[in-house]
Amino acid sequence: MQLTPLHVQGGRELSGEIAIQHSKNAALPIIVASMLSPEPITLHGIPRLSDVYTILEVMHHVGTQHTWTGPNSLTLVTPRIVNTEAPYALVNKMRASFIVLGALLARAGEATVSMPGGCAWGPRPVDQHVKAFRALGAEVSEENGNFHARRQGSLHGKFIFELLTVGGTHNAILASVLGEGTVTLENASIDTDVVDLIEFLNTLGARIEGAGTNTLVIHGVPALHGGEYTVIPDRIEAGTFMMLAAATGSRLTLRNVRPDHLTAVSAKLREMGVTIEENGSSITADARDRDLKAVNVTTQSYPGFPTDLQPQMSALLATVPGTSVVQDPVYPDRLTHVAELHRMGANITVSGYTQVIQGTRLHSAPVKAADLRAGAALFIAGLTTGGETVIDGVQYLNRGYERLAERLRGLGANVMQPEPALAAMD
Repeated sequence: MQLTPLHVQGGRELSGEIAIQHSKNAALPIIVASMLSPEPITLHGIPRLSDVYTILEVMHHVGTQHTWTGPNSLTLVTPRIVNTEAPYALVNKMRASFIVLGALLARAGEATVSMPGGCAWGPRPVDQHVKAFRALGAEVSEENGNFHARRQGSLHGKFIFELLTVGGTHNAILASVLGEGTVTLENASIDTDVVDLIEFLNTLGARIEGAGTNTLVIHGVPALHGGEYTVIPDRIEAGTFMMLAAATGSRLTLRNVRPDHLTAVSAKLREMGVTIEENGSSITADARDRDLKAVNVTTQSYPGFPTDLQPQMSALLATVPGTSVVQDPVYPDRLTHVAELHRMGANITVSGYTQVIQGTRLHSAPVKAADLRAGAALFIAGLTTGGETVIDGVQYLNRGYERLAERLRGLGANVMQPEPALAAMD
């Protein structure tokens, strides 16, 4: 689907309140996990994003039926698995779809899933997923980019992840929930999305201990029942709007947030000189009349500074006087935003996964997003300039930010772009 570019007229101070959407990154594995039960499951807080529609395509292929029962409420039911293969044509659109492998392995005893795709910035291996399955008793083979997994009986035993991996932890959990064995995962991710998946599964009758710690113990159960669940707020969208407030010298209040999920982001913005106020489930970021200062940022796994906010922080720091250093060892190739920010006058030098940023005044230019978070960096940068920035590659923004143009206009931004006609895909 060809989408009209986003037209951003910058130079305005923004103000007001915005409700943060629920987490796309938490919703995707929870939607996949619904196939572990044959009973209906209703999920609330599901953002209407292209990534959600993509995973629903995959789910439909394996036997899940879904119905939108409200603007952001979704009912899913998988009476039986009708297909244990998720082909390349479906999973190449989005890396998160690879966790279908673990869910199918648990529910059907076998699965074939293609190597995932979905990002323009470098390889993201799945070796930890495969090693976990094998250590827990599954047989896994790979041929022509397709992974085939099979289990005889219940998964059981212990696996120690060699590095922190959100997707690998998701996949191992999903594969281990059903059965009679006990699985222990060490060095597991403590990411908010992992915790949300565990809490969701436990509401359906799973027995998973250790949520929020690096040691998870999964006691297999014969079956899961249906239920109802609300997904957590999106800390990446919240962080994006906090950085937008800082970049435009604005005061914005974000509703539907978990301030405890944003500790690292809030701390870094406070270090820059932004006033951050927390009040229950809201955060206010105030950068009016502030002389912001340059800072150094290094991404880390949660609860550290998120890699998914690195491009947005780079765009913000490109406008702040002084020298900032941004390092992203989590995903070293996440740099597609840099060349486009150069087109807008940014002074960024790259060496490996390190950006040295000399803050300056940016100007408008035609730019193109090559991935989701690069697109977010570009609309932040565009709203700081005095002219019109035209952002192509809007399909990437639609993967993570629901009704973006409309919601930005609600804050006083001059942004124009027709909304995608996703309703036809319901």
